[in-house]
Amino acid sequence: MSTDIVSSTPAGGGQSFAELFEASQTAQSGLREGEIVTGRVVKVGKDSVVVDIGFKSEGVISVAEFVGTNGQVEVKPGDTVDVLVESKENDDGLVALSKEKADKMKVWDEISAACERDEIIEGTVSARVKGGLSVTIRGGVKAFLPGSQVDLRPIRNLDKLIGQTYQYKVIKFNKKRGNIVLSRRALLEKERDEQKAKTLSALKEGQVVTGTIKNLTEYGAFVDLGGIDGLLHITDMSWGRVNHPSEVFKVGDAVTVKVLKYNAETERVSLGLKQTMEDPWTHAEEAYPPGKRIRGKVVSITDYGAFVELEEGIEGLIHVSEMSWKKPKHPSKVLEIGQEVECQILDVDSRNKRISLGLKQLEPDPWTLFTQKYNPGDIIKGKVRSITDYGVFIGIEEGVDGMVHKSDLSWTQRVNNPAELYKKGDEVEAIVLSINHEERKVSLGIKQLSEDPWARIPREYPPGAVVPQAKVISVTDFGAFVELEKGVEGLVHISEMSDERVEDPRAVVKVGDAVKVEVLSVDSAERRIALSMKSVAGREETAAAMQEMADRREAARKATGGAGTLGALIKEKLGDKLDLGNE
Repeated sequence: MSTDIVSSTPAGGGQSFAELFEASQTAQSGLREGEIVTGRVVKVGKDSVVVDIGFKSEGVISVAEFVGTNGQVEVKPGDTVDVLVESKENDDGLVALSKEKADKMKVWDEISAACERDEIIEGTVSARVKGGLSVTIRGGVKAFLPGSQVDLRPIRNLDKLIGQTYQYKVIKFNKKRGNIVLSRRALLEKERDEQKAKTLSALKEGQVVTGTIKNLTEYGAFVDLGGIDGLLHITDMSWGRVNHPSEVFKVGDAVTVKVLKYNAETERVSLGLKQTMEDPWTHAEEAYPPGKRIRGKVVSITDYGAFVELEEGIEGLIHVSEMSWKKPKHPSKVLEIGQEVECQILDVDSRNKRISLGLKQLEPDPWTLFTQKYNPGDIIKGKVRSITDYGVFIGIEEGVDGMVHKSDLSWTQRVNNPAELYKKGDEVEAIVLSINHEERKVSLGIKQLSEDPWARIPREYPPGAVVPQAKVISVTDFGAFVELEKGVEGLVHISEMSDERVEDPRAVVKVGDAVKVEVLSVDSAERRIALSMKSVAGREETAAAMQEMADRREAARKATGGAGTLGALIKEKLGDKLDLGNE
Protein backbone atom coordinates (compact mmCIF):
# COMPACT_ATOMS: atom_id res chain seq x y z
CA MET A 1 0.00 0.00 0.00
CA SER A 2 1.50 3.37 -1.08
CA THR A 3 0.35 6.85 -0.16
CA ASP A 4 1.53 10.12 -1.68
CA ILE A 5 2.22 12.71 0.98
CA VAL A 6 1.86 16.14 -0.54
CA SER A 7 2.10 18.35 2.48
CA SER A 8 2.24 18.08 6.23
CA THR A 9 0.37 21.27 6.73
CA PRO A 10 -3.37 21.61 6.96
CA ALA A 11 -5.02 21.92 3.58
CA GLY A 12 -8.44 22.25 2.07
CA GLY A 13 -10.92 22.43 4.92
CA GLY A 14 -8.24 22.93 7.53
CA GLN A 15 -7.68 19.15 8.08
CA SER A 16 -4.41 18.01 9.58
CA PHE A 17 -2.14 15.52 7.91
CA ALA A 18 -3.14 12.79 10.38
CA GLU A 19 -6.83 13.26 9.62
CA LEU A 20 -6.24 13.15 5.92
CA PHE A 21 -4.18 10.00 6.32
CA GLU A 22 -6.93 8.28 8.37
CA ALA A 23 -9.58 9.23 5.86
CA SER A 24 -7.39 7.88 3.10
CA GLN A 25 -6.93 4.60 4.94
CA THR A 26 -10.67 4.22 5.66
CA ALA A 27 -11.63 4.99 2.11
CA GLN A 28 -9.12 2.51 0.85
CA SER A 29 -10.12 -0.28 3.21
CA GLY A 30 -13.88 0.29 2.78
CA LEU A 31 -14.57 -0.43 6.49
CA ARG A 32 -17.01 1.50 8.66
CA GLU A 33 -17.82 1.11 12.33
CA GLY A 34 -21.20 -0.57 12.94
CA GLU A 35 -21.10 -2.26 9.53
CA ILE A 36 -21.64 -6.01 9.09
CA VAL A 37 -19.07 -7.65 6.82
CA THR A 38 -18.26 -11.21 5.82
CA GLY A 39 -14.90 -12.62 6.86
CA ARG A 40 -12.90 -15.83 6.75
CA VAL A 41 -11.53 -17.48 9.87
CA VAL A 42 -7.76 -17.44 9.71
CA LYS A 43 -6.82 -18.72 13.10
CA VAL A 44 -8.57 -20.14 16.14
CA GLY A 45 -6.61 -19.42 19.28
CA LYS A 46 -7.17 -20.17 22.92
CA ASP A 47 -8.79 -16.84 23.74
CA SER A 48 -9.55 -15.34 20.34
CA VAL A 49 -10.39 -16.04 16.76
CA VAL A 50 -8.65 -14.12 13.94
CA VAL A 51 -10.87 -13.26 10.98
CA ASP A 52 -9.79 -11.83 7.62
CA ILE A 53 -12.39 -9.30 6.54
CA GLY A 54 -10.65 -8.23 3.29
CA PHE A 55 -9.06 -5.01 2.28
CA LYS A 56 -5.85 -6.39 3.84
CA SER A 57 -7.54 -6.05 7.26
CA GLU A 58 -7.88 -8.62 9.97
CA GLY A 59 -9.91 -8.57 13.18
CA VAL A 60 -10.11 -10.48 16.42
CA ILE A 61 -13.16 -11.91 18.14
CA SER A 62 -13.40 -13.49 21.60
CA VAL A 63 -13.49 -17.26 21.27
CA ALA A 64 -16.46 -17.25 23.75
CA GLU A 65 -18.71 -15.99 20.96
CA PHE A 66 -18.18 -19.27 19.10
CA VAL A 67 -18.93 -21.62 22.02
CA GLY A 68 -22.06 -23.68 21.33
CA THR A 69 -24.68 -25.05 23.71
CA ASN A 70 -22.50 -28.12 24.25
CA GLY A 71 -19.65 -25.98 25.58
CA GLN A 72 -17.43 -26.66 22.54
CA VAL A 73 -15.93 -24.08 20.14
CA GLU A 74 -17.91 -24.41 16.95
CA VAL A 75 -15.59 -22.76 14.44
CA LYS A 76 -12.45 -23.73 12.49
CA PRO A 77 -10.02 -22.04 10.10
CA GLY A 78 -11.56 -21.50 6.70
CA ASP A 79 -15.12 -20.99 7.99
CA THR A 80 -16.99 -17.98 6.71
CA VAL A 81 -18.68 -15.78 9.32
CA ASP A 82 -20.61 -12.52 9.41
CA VAL A 83 -19.18 -10.04 11.89
CA LEU A 84 -19.82 -6.49 13.09
CA VAL A 85 -17.04 -3.90 12.84
CA GLU A 86 -16.83 -2.40 16.32
CA SER A 87 -13.70 -0.24 15.88
CA LYS A 88 -11.02 0.60 13.36
CA GLU A 89 -7.53 -0.83 13.25
CA ASN A 90 -5.59 -0.52 16.45
CA ASP A 91 -1.87 -0.05 16.81
CA ASP A 92 -1.36 -3.68 15.90
CA GLY A 93 -3.31 -3.21 12.69
CA LEU A 94 -6.24 -5.35 13.93
CA VAL A 95 -9.94 -4.45 13.81
CA ALA A 96 -12.28 -5.16 16.77
CA LEU A 97 -15.10 -7.43 15.56
CA SER A 98 -18.19 -9.12 17.12
CA LYS A 99 -20.02 -12.14 15.83
CA GLU A 100 -22.81 -11.99 18.48
CA LYS A 101 -23.70 -8.40 17.68
CA ALA A 102 -23.66 -9.17 14.00
CA ASP A 103 -26.05 -12.08 14.59
CA LYS A 104 -28.40 -9.88 16.61
CA MET A 105 -28.38 -7.14 14.02
CA LYS A 106 -29.13 -9.68 11.32
CA VAL A 107 -31.99 -11.06 13.41
CA TRP A 108 -33.49 -7.62 13.95
CA ASP A 109 -33.23 -6.98 10.23
CA GLU A 110 -34.90 -10.29 9.49
CA ILE A 111 -37.62 -9.57 12.04
CA SER A 112 -38.14 -6.12 10.59
CA ALA A 113 -38.43 -7.55 7.10
CA ALA A 114 -40.80 -10.27 8.30
CA CYS A 115 -42.94 -7.64 10.02
CA GLU A 116 -43.10 -5.59 6.85
CA ARG A 117 -44.13 -8.68 4.89
CA ASP A 118 -46.67 -9.66 7.60
CA GLU A 119 -44.92 -12.98 8.02
CA ILE A 120 -45.30 -15.44 10.88
CA ILE A 121 -42.40 -16.02 13.24
CA GLU A 122 -41.77 -18.83 15.70
CA GLY A 123 -40.75 -18.51 19.31
CA THR A 124 -40.57 -20.31 22.65
CA VAL A 125 -42.16 -19.03 25.84
CA SER A 126 -39.26 -18.45 28.20
CA ALA A 127 -40.64 -16.69 31.28
CA ARG A 128 -43.68 -15.19 32.99
CA VAL A 129 -43.47 -11.39 33.16
CA LYS A 130 -45.80 -8.63 34.28
CA GLY A 131 -48.83 -8.54 32.06
CA GLY A 132 -47.94 -11.58 30.01
CA LEU A 133 -45.08 -13.77 28.81
CA SER A 134 -41.55 -13.33 27.53
CA VAL A 135 -40.92 -15.18 24.25
CA THR A 136 -37.51 -16.00 22.77
CA ILE A 137 -37.56 -15.71 18.98
CA ARG A 138 -34.85 -15.73 16.30
CA GLY A 139 -31.29 -15.31 17.48
CA GLY A 140 -32.32 -15.27 21.13
CA VAL A 141 -34.17 -11.96 20.78
CA LYS A 142 -36.76 -11.42 23.53
CA ALA A 143 -40.29 -10.37 22.63
CA PHE A 144 -43.37 -9.63 24.75
CA LEU A 145 -46.60 -11.63 24.50
CA PRO A 146 -49.47 -9.86 26.37
CA GLY A 147 -51.81 -12.09 28.37
CA SER A 148 -54.76 -10.97 26.26
CA GLN A 149 -52.99 -12.20 23.10
CA VAL A 150 -52.10 -15.69 24.35
CA ASP A 151 -55.30 -17.50 23.33
CA LEU A 152 -58.86 -17.02 22.18
CA ARG A 153 -60.00 -17.37 25.79
CA PRO A 154 -58.26 -16.06 28.92
CA ILE A 155 -55.84 -18.60 30.43
CA ARG A 156 -55.70 -18.62 34.21
CA ASN A 157 -52.35 -20.36 34.59
CA LEU A 158 -49.81 -18.84 32.16
CA ASP A 159 -46.92 -20.67 33.82
CA LYS A 160 -47.97 -23.91 32.17
CA LEU A 161 -47.03 -22.40 28.78
CA ILE A 162 -43.38 -21.87 29.68
CA GLY A 163 -41.19 -23.97 27.37
CA GLN A 164 -43.92 -24.28 24.71
CA THR A 165 -43.13 -23.26 21.13
CA TYR A 166 -45.78 -21.51 19.05
CA GLN A 167 -46.13 -19.35 15.99
CA TYR A 168 -46.86 -15.65 16.39
CA LYS A 169 -47.70 -12.53 14.48
CA VAL A 170 -45.73 -9.34 15.17
CA ILE A 171 -48.23 -6.62 16.09
CA LYS A 172 -45.69 -3.99 17.23
CA PHE A 173 -42.03 -3.47 16.29
CA ASN A 174 -39.55 -0.75 17.36
CA LYS A 175 -35.94 -1.49 16.43
CA LYS A 176 -34.48 1.56 18.16
CA ARG A 177 -36.08 0.72 21.47
CA GLY A 178 -35.63 -3.01 20.98
CA ASN A 179 -39.36 -3.52 21.51
CA ILE A 180 -41.28 -6.39 19.88
CA VAL A 181 -44.89 -7.29 20.77
CA LEU A 182 -46.37 -10.58 19.60
CA SER A 183 -49.84 -12.07 19.27
CA ARG A 184 -50.84 -15.70 19.13
CA ARG A 185 -54.53 -14.89 19.35
CA ALA A 186 -54.50 -13.11 15.99
CA LEU A 187 -53.32 -16.32 14.30
CA LEU A 188 -55.87 -18.42 16.21
CA GLU A 189 -58.69 -16.09 15.20
CA LYS A 190 -57.63 -16.25 11.59
CA GLU A 191 -57.37 -20.04 11.78
CA ARG A 192 -60.76 -20.23 13.49
CA ASP A 193 -62.41 -18.08 10.84
CA GLU A 194 -60.95 -20.24 8.10
CA GLN A 195 -62.08 -23.43 9.84
CA LYS A 196 -65.51 -21.93 10.49
CA ALA A 197 -66.03 -21.07 6.84
CA LYS A 198 -64.91 -24.54 5.84
CA THR A 199 -67.11 -26.22 8.47
CA LEU A 200 -70.21 -24.19 7.63
CA SER A 201 -69.87 -24.89 3.94
CA ALA A 202 -70.12 -28.64 4.59
CA LEU A 203 -72.44 -28.70 7.62
CA LYS A 204 -75.92 -30.18 7.23
CA GLU A 205 -78.58 -31.82 9.40
CA GLY A 206 -78.20 -35.54 9.91
CA GLN A 207 -74.45 -35.39 9.35
CA VAL A 208 -72.15 -37.21 11.80
CA VAL A 209 -69.21 -35.01 12.78
CA THR A 210 -66.29 -35.11 15.19
CA GLY A 211 -65.53 -32.32 17.63
CA THR A 212 -63.91 -31.46 20.92
CA ILE A 213 -65.64 -30.70 24.21
CA LYS A 214 -65.00 -27.01 24.76
CA ASN A 215 -67.12 -26.18 27.77
CA LEU A 216 -69.53 -27.87 30.21
CA THR A 217 -72.67 -26.38 31.76
CA GLU A 218 -75.52 -27.75 33.85
CA TYR A 219 -77.70 -28.17 30.78
CA GLY A 220 -75.19 -29.55 28.28
CA ALA A 221 -71.80 -29.37 26.60
CA PHE A 222 -70.46 -27.06 23.90
CA VAL A 223 -68.58 -28.90 21.18
CA ASP A 224 -65.99 -27.22 18.93
CA LEU A 225 -66.70 -28.52 15.43
CA GLY A 226 -63.95 -26.45 13.83
CA GLY A 227 -64.42 -22.71 14.16
CA ILE A 228 -68.03 -23.05 15.30
CA ASP A 229 -69.54 -24.43 18.49
CA GLY A 230 -72.55 -26.74 18.71
CA LEU A 231 -74.66 -27.49 21.77
CA LEU A 232 -74.98 -31.08 22.93
CA HIS A 233 -77.93 -30.91 25.32
CA ILE A 234 -77.88 -33.13 28.40
CA THR A 235 -81.02 -34.95 27.19
CA ASP A 236 -79.24 -35.91 23.96
CA MET A 237 -76.10 -37.30 25.59
CA SER A 238 -77.38 -40.75 26.44
CA TRP A 239 -80.47 -42.91 26.18
CA GLY A 240 -80.03 -43.31 29.92
CA ARG A 241 -80.23 -40.82 32.77
CA VAL A 242 -77.50 -38.14 32.99
CA ASN A 243 -77.59 -35.93 36.08
CA HIS A 244 -74.75 -33.65 34.95
CA PRO A 245 -72.64 -33.50 31.75
CA SER A 246 -69.47 -33.91 33.84
CA GLU A 247 -70.56 -37.52 34.46
CA VAL A 248 -70.01 -38.21 30.75
CA PHE A 249 -67.37 -35.72 29.53
CA LYS A 250 -64.49 -33.51 30.51
CA VAL A 251 -63.14 -30.50 28.63
CA GLY A 252 -60.86 -31.56 25.80
CA ASP A 253 -62.56 -34.91 25.11
CA ALA A 254 -63.05 -35.85 21.48
CA VAL A 255 -66.64 -36.78 20.63
CA THR A 256 -68.52 -38.00 17.58
CA VAL A 257 -71.99 -36.52 17.35
CA LYS A 258 -74.90 -36.11 14.96
CA VAL A 259 -76.15 -32.74 13.70
CA LEU A 260 -79.80 -32.58 14.82
CA LYS A 261 -80.57 -28.99 13.79
CA TYR A 262 -78.61 -26.30 11.95
CA ASN A 263 -79.72 -22.70 11.43
CA ALA A 264 -77.49 -21.07 8.82
CA GLU A 265 -78.73 -17.56 9.68
CA THR A 266 -78.03 -17.70 13.40
CA GLU A 267 -75.23 -20.28 13.01
CA ARG A 268 -76.74 -22.33 15.83
CA VAL A 269 -76.07 -26.04 15.82
CA SER A 270 -77.85 -28.66 17.96
CA LEU A 271 -76.01 -31.94 18.40
CA GLY A 272 -76.88 -35.41 19.63
CA LEU A 273 -74.71 -38.23 20.90
CA LYS A 274 -77.33 -40.83 21.72
CA GLN A 275 -78.67 -40.48 18.17
CA THR A 276 -75.46 -42.08 16.93
CA MET A 277 -76.39 -45.24 18.85
CA GLU A 278 -79.31 -47.64 18.63
CA ASP A 279 -82.30 -46.83 20.82
CA PRO A 280 -82.40 -49.62 23.45
CA TRP A 281 -86.21 -49.36 23.54
CA THR A 282 -86.39 -51.04 20.13
CA HIS A 283 -85.77 -54.41 21.80
CA ALA A 284 -87.42 -53.68 25.17
CA GLU A 285 -90.51 -55.86 24.64
CA GLU A 286 -88.38 -58.87 23.74
CA ALA A 287 -85.85 -58.29 26.51
CA TYR A 288 -88.34 -57.54 29.29
CA PRO A 289 -91.49 -59.69 29.01
CA PRO A 290 -94.10 -59.36 31.80
CA GLY A 291 -93.43 -61.75 34.67
CA LYS A 292 -89.67 -61.77 34.22
CA ARG A 293 -87.53 -61.12 37.28
CA ILE A 294 -84.64 -58.73 36.78
CA ARG A 295 -82.10 -56.76 38.80
CA GLY A 296 -81.49 -53.05 38.48
CA LYS A 297 -80.21 -49.96 40.26
CA VAL A 298 -82.43 -47.32 41.87
CA VAL A 299 -81.56 -44.01 40.16
CA SER A 300 -84.36 -41.74 41.35
CA ILE A 301 -87.04 -41.59 44.05
CA THR A 302 -90.21 -39.51 43.88
CA ASP A 303 -93.35 -39.20 45.99
CA TYR A 304 -95.13 -41.72 43.79
CA GLY A 305 -92.41 -44.33 43.29
CA ALA A 306 -88.82 -45.20 42.39
CA PHE A 307 -87.13 -45.40 38.99
CA VAL A 308 -84.85 -48.37 38.41
CA GLU A 309 -82.23 -48.52 35.64
CA LEU A 310 -82.39 -51.93 33.97
CA GLU A 311 -79.72 -51.09 31.39
CA GLU A 312 -78.27 -47.90 29.95
CA GLY A 313 -81.18 -46.05 28.43
CA ILE A 314 -83.96 -48.15 29.93
CA GLU A 315 -85.60 -47.38 33.25
CA GLY A 316 -88.70 -48.81 34.88
CA LEU A 317 -90.97 -47.43 37.57
CA ILE A 318 -91.85 -49.24 40.78
CA HIS A 319 -95.01 -47.43 41.84
CA VAL A 320 -95.41 -46.94 45.57
CA SER A 321 -98.45 -49.23 45.45
CA GLU A 322 -96.26 -52.02 44.01
CA MET A 323 -93.50 -51.78 46.62
CA SER A 324 -95.16 -53.64 49.44
CA TRP A 325 -98.41 -55.47 50.10
CA LYS A 326 -98.78 -52.97 52.90
CA LYS A 327 -98.56 -49.56 51.23
CA PRO A 328 -95.64 -47.56 52.70
CA LYS A 329 -95.93 -43.90 53.64
CA HIS A 330 -93.17 -42.93 51.17
CA PRO A 331 -90.99 -44.84 48.66
CA SER A 332 -87.87 -43.66 50.52
CA LYS A 333 -88.99 -45.84 53.46
CA VAL A 334 -88.46 -48.90 51.25
CA LEU A 335 -85.68 -48.03 48.77
CA GLU A 336 -82.72 -45.66 48.47
CA ILE A 337 -80.82 -44.22 45.50
CA GLY A 338 -77.98 -46.44 44.33
CA GLN A 339 -79.48 -49.60 45.82
CA GLU A 340 -79.39 -52.79 43.76
CA VAL A 341 -82.87 -54.31 43.75
CA GLU A 342 -84.59 -57.33 42.27
CA CYS A 343 -88.05 -56.72 40.84
CA GLN A 344 -90.59 -58.18 38.45
CA ILE A 345 -91.70 -56.87 35.06
CA LEU A 346 -95.41 -56.02 35.21
CA ASP A 347 -95.99 -54.21 31.91
CA VAL A 348 -93.99 -52.84 28.94
CA ASP A 349 -95.03 -49.90 26.74
CA SER A 350 -92.30 -49.43 24.12
CA ARG A 351 -94.15 -46.68 22.29
CA ASN A 352 -94.28 -44.43 25.36
CA LYS A 353 -91.01 -45.86 26.72
CA ARG A 354 -92.49 -47.06 29.99
CA ILE A 355 -91.93 -50.20 32.02
CA SER A 356 -93.93 -50.96 35.13
CA LEU A 357 -92.09 -52.90 37.81
CA GLY A 358 -93.22 -54.64 40.97
CA LEU A 359 -91.38 -55.36 44.18
CA LYS A 360 -94.13 -56.83 46.33
CA GLN A 361 -94.76 -59.57 43.74
CA LEU A 362 -91.58 -61.30 44.93
CA GLU A 363 -93.24 -61.99 48.30
CA PRO A 364 -96.34 -64.14 49.06
CA ASP A 365 -99.58 -62.20 48.75
CA PRO A 366 -100.86 -61.74 52.33
CA TRP A 367 -104.40 -61.32 50.96
CA THR A 368 -104.30 -64.84 49.56
CA LEU A 369 -103.05 -66.15 52.89
CA PHE A 370 -105.81 -64.26 54.69
CA THR A 371 -108.66 -65.51 52.48
CA GLN A 372 -107.41 -69.07 52.91
CA LYS A 373 -107.55 -68.68 56.68
CA TYR A 374 -110.64 -66.56 57.38
CA ASN A 375 -114.29 -66.47 56.31
CA PRO A 376 -117.24 -64.20 57.21
CA GLY A 377 -118.38 -65.01 60.73
CA ASP A 378 -114.89 -65.84 62.03
CA ILE A 379 -113.68 -63.99 65.11
CA ILE A 380 -110.29 -62.28 64.87
CA LYS A 381 -108.00 -60.55 67.34
CA GLY A 382 -105.70 -57.70 66.44
CA LYS A 383 -104.31 -54.30 67.36
CA VAL A 384 -105.78 -50.96 66.39
CA ARG A 385 -103.54 -49.67 63.53
CA SER A 386 -105.26 -46.33 62.95
CA ILE A 387 -108.39 -44.39 63.81
CA THR A 388 -110.40 -42.13 61.49
CA ASP A 389 -113.58 -40.12 61.79
CA TYR A 390 -115.54 -42.95 60.22
CA GLY A 391 -114.05 -46.02 61.88
CA VAL A 392 -111.24 -48.08 63.36
CA PHE A 393 -108.65 -50.08 61.36
CA ILE A 394 -107.48 -53.32 62.94
CA GLY A 395 -104.46 -55.34 61.83
CA ILE A 396 -105.51 -58.92 61.12
CA GLU A 397 -102.43 -60.35 59.38
CA GLU A 398 -99.21 -58.72 58.14
CA GLY A 399 -100.34 -56.64 55.18
CA VAL A 400 -104.08 -57.10 55.77
CA ASP A 401 -106.21 -54.69 57.81
CA GLY A 402 -109.92 -54.75 58.51
CA MET A 403 -112.17 -51.80 59.25
CA VAL A 404 -114.84 -51.49 61.91
CA HIS A 405 -117.22 -48.74 60.83
CA LYS A 406 -118.32 -46.51 63.67
CA SER A 407 -121.88 -47.79 63.19
CA ASP A 408 -120.61 -51.28 64.05
CA LEU A 409 -118.90 -50.32 67.29
CA SER A 410 -121.99 -50.33 69.55
CA TRP A 411 -125.62 -51.43 69.39
CA THR A 412 -126.84 -48.62 71.54
CA GLN A 413 -124.31 -45.78 71.60
CA ARG A 414 -124.30 -43.19 68.86
CA VAL A 415 -120.52 -42.98 68.14
CA ASN A 416 -119.48 -39.68 66.53
CA ASN A 417 -115.76 -40.00 67.18
CA PRO A 418 -114.28 -43.53 67.43
CA ALA A 419 -111.24 -42.07 69.18
CA GLU A 420 -113.44 -41.60 72.25
CA LEU A 421 -113.65 -45.41 72.58
CA TYR A 422 -110.29 -46.67 71.23
CA LYS A 423 -106.71 -45.59 70.82
CA LYS A 424 -103.91 -46.80 68.56
CA GLY A 425 -102.34 -50.00 69.84
CA ASP A 426 -105.40 -51.28 71.69
CA GLU A 427 -105.93 -55.02 71.35
CA VAL A 428 -109.49 -55.73 70.30
CA GLU A 429 -111.66 -58.63 69.24
CA ALA A 430 -113.98 -58.41 66.24
CA ILE A 431 -115.98 -60.56 63.88
CA VAL A 432 -115.51 -60.75 60.10
CA LEU A 433 -118.68 -59.31 58.52
CA SER A 434 -117.71 -59.41 54.83
CA ILE A 435 -114.71 -59.86 52.48
CA ASN A 436 -114.48 -57.83 49.27
CA HIS A 437 -112.03 -59.76 47.09
CA GLU A 438 -112.11 -57.27 44.22
CA GLU A 439 -111.17 -54.26 46.34
CA ARG A 440 -109.30 -56.32 48.95
CA LYS A 441 -111.29 -54.91 51.83
CA VAL A 442 -112.42 -56.60 55.06
CA SER A 443 -115.40 -55.32 57.05
CA LEU A 444 -115.35 -56.07 60.77
CA GLY A 445 -117.83 -55.63 63.59
CA ILE A 446 -117.44 -55.33 67.32
CA LYS A 447 -121.04 -54.89 68.41
CA GLN A 448 -121.92 -58.14 66.62
CA LEU A 449 -119.96 -60.04 69.28
CA SER A 450 -122.88 -59.44 71.71
CA GLU A 451 -126.68 -59.73 71.49
CA ASP A 452 -128.55 -56.75 70.15
CA PRO A 453 -130.21 -55.18 73.25
CA TRP A 454 -132.89 -53.63 71.06
CA ALA A 455 -134.55 -57.02 70.94
CA ARG A 456 -135.55 -56.55 74.62
CA ILE A 457 -135.57 -52.76 75.03
CA PRO A 458 -139.20 -52.33 73.79
CA ARG A 459 -140.33 -54.86 76.42
CA GLU A 460 -138.27 -53.46 79.28
CA TYR A 461 -138.92 -49.79 78.50
CA PRO A 462 -142.50 -49.55 77.29
CA PRO A 463 -144.17 -46.12 76.99
CA GLY A 464 -145.13 -44.90 80.46
CA ALA A 465 -142.30 -46.75 82.22
CA VAL A 466 -140.45 -44.59 84.71
CA VAL A 467 -136.68 -44.79 85.27
CA PRO A 468 -135.91 -43.22 88.64
CA GLN A 469 -132.11 -42.95 88.25
CA ALA A 470 -131.12 -41.99 84.70
CA LYS A 471 -127.64 -40.45 84.32
CA VAL A 472 -127.13 -37.34 82.16
CA ILE A 473 -124.23 -38.11 79.78
CA SER A 474 -124.36 -35.08 77.45
CA VAL A 475 -126.27 -31.82 77.13
CA THR A 476 -126.97 -30.12 73.79
CA ASP A 477 -128.88 -27.06 72.64
CA PHE A 478 -131.93 -29.21 71.92
CA GLY A 479 -131.95 -31.40 75.02
CA ALA A 480 -130.06 -33.92 77.13
CA PHE A 481 -128.97 -37.50 76.48
CA VAL A 482 -129.38 -39.77 79.48
CA GLU A 483 -128.23 -43.33 80.09
CA LEU A 484 -130.99 -45.70 81.21
CA GLU A 485 -128.56 -48.57 81.67
CA LYS A 486 -125.06 -49.23 80.39
CA GLY A 487 -125.12 -48.77 76.64
CA VAL A 488 -128.80 -47.76 76.48
CA GLU A 489 -129.46 -44.06 75.90
CA GLY A 490 -132.50 -41.87 75.45
CA LEU A 491 -133.16 -38.22 74.66
CA VAL A 492 -135.03 -35.78 76.87
CA HIS A 493 -136.03 -33.06 74.43
CA ILE A 494 -135.89 -29.45 75.64
CA SER A 495 -139.70 -29.33 75.43
CA GLU A 496 -139.95 -32.30 77.84
CA MET A 497 -137.75 -30.88 80.56
CA SER A 498 -140.27 -28.70 82.37
CA ASP A 499 -143.80 -27.29 82.18
CA GLU A 500 -142.19 -23.88 82.04
CA ARG A 501 -140.37 -22.68 78.89
CA VAL A 502 -136.70 -23.73 78.88
CA GLU A 503 -134.27 -21.53 76.88
CA ASP A 504 -131.10 -23.48 77.64
CA PRO A 505 -131.05 -27.14 78.74
CA ARG A 506 -127.78 -26.46 80.56
CA ALA A 507 -129.70 -24.30 83.02
CA VAL A 508 -131.80 -27.32 83.99
CA VAL A 509 -129.34 -30.24 84.03
CA LYS A 510 -125.65 -30.89 83.74
CA VAL A 511 -123.54 -33.92 82.83
CA GLY A 512 -123.46 -36.39 85.70
CA ASP A 513 -126.87 -35.45 87.16
CA ALA A 514 -129.26 -38.28 88.07
CA VAL A 515 -132.79 -37.53 86.84
CA LYS A 516 -136.12 -39.34 86.87
CA VAL A 517 -137.58 -39.80 83.42
CA GLU A 518 -140.61 -41.38 81.82
CA VAL A 519 -140.49 -43.32 78.53
CA LEU A 520 -142.62 -41.53 75.94
CA SER A 521 -141.87 -43.73 72.91
CA VAL A 522 -139.48 -46.39 71.59
CA ASP A 523 -138.47 -46.52 67.89
CA SER A 524 -136.75 -49.87 67.31
CA ALA A 525 -136.04 -49.15 63.62
CA GLU A 526 -134.26 -45.85 64.36
CA ARG A 527 -133.02 -47.13 67.72
CA ARG A 528 -134.30 -44.10 69.53
CA ILE A 529 -135.97 -43.66 72.96
CA ALA A 530 -137.90 -40.48 73.71
CA LEU A 531 -137.99 -39.50 77.38
CA SER A 532 -139.72 -36.87 79.49
CA MET A 533 -138.90 -35.23 82.77
CA LYS A 534 -141.97 -33.02 83.05
CA SER A 535 -144.51 -35.88 82.68
CA VAL A 536 -142.93 -37.64 85.66
CA ALA A 537 -143.20 -34.46 87.68
CA GLY A 538 -146.94 -34.07 86.76
CA ARG A 539 -147.68 -37.66 87.61
CA GLU A 540 -145.98 -37.30 90.99
CA GLU A 541 -148.05 -34.19 91.77
CA THR A 542 -151.33 -36.02 90.91
CA ALA A 543 -150.33 -39.00 93.04
CA ALA A 544 -149.56 -36.72 95.96
CA ALA A 545 -153.00 -35.06 95.69
CA MET A 546 -154.75 -38.43 95.58
CA GLN A 547 -152.87 -39.59 98.63
CA GLU A 548 -153.84 -36.46 100.49
CA MET A 549 -157.54 -37.07 99.70
CA ALA A 550 -157.33 -40.64 100.93
CA ASP A 551 -155.71 -39.52 104.15
CA ARG A 552 -158.47 -36.99 104.80
CA ARG A 553 -161.26 -39.53 104.20
CA GLU A 554 -159.62 -41.88 106.62
CA ALA A 555 -159.46 -39.13 109.21
CA ALA A 556 -163.15 -38.26 108.73
CA ARG A 557 -164.19 -41.89 109.06
CA LYS A 558 -162.36 -42.24 112.32
CA ALA A 559 -163.97 -39.03 113.64
CA THR A 560 -167.52 -40.44 113.18
CA GLY A 561 -166.72 -43.65 114.92
CA GLY A 562 -166.36 -45.67 111.83
CA ALA A 563 -170.11 -45.50 110.87
CA GLY A 564 -171.19 -42.33 109.16
CA THR A 565 -174.83 -41.43 108.36
CA LEU A 566 -176.12 -40.96 104.86
CA GLY A 567 -176.07 -37.21 105.34
CA ALA A 568 -172.50 -37.32 106.63
CA LEU A 569 -171.39 -39.33 103.61
CA ILE A 570 -173.12 -36.94 101.22
CA LYS A 571 -171.54 -34.02 103.00
CA GLU A 572 -168.14 -35.70 102.80
CA LYS A 573 -168.50 -36.29 99.06
CA LEU A 574 -169.61 -32.74 98.49
CA GLY A 575 -166.69 -31.50 100.57
CA ASP A 576 -164.21 -33.55 98.54
CA LYS A 577 -165.59 -32.13 95.32
CA LEU A 578 -165.44 -28.63 96.69
CA ASP A 579 -161.87 -29.24 97.81
CA LEU A 580 -160.90 -30.58 94.39
CA GLY A 581 -162.57 -27.62 92.72
CA ASN A 582 -160.68 -25.21 94.89
CA GLU A 583 -157.54 -26.97 94.05
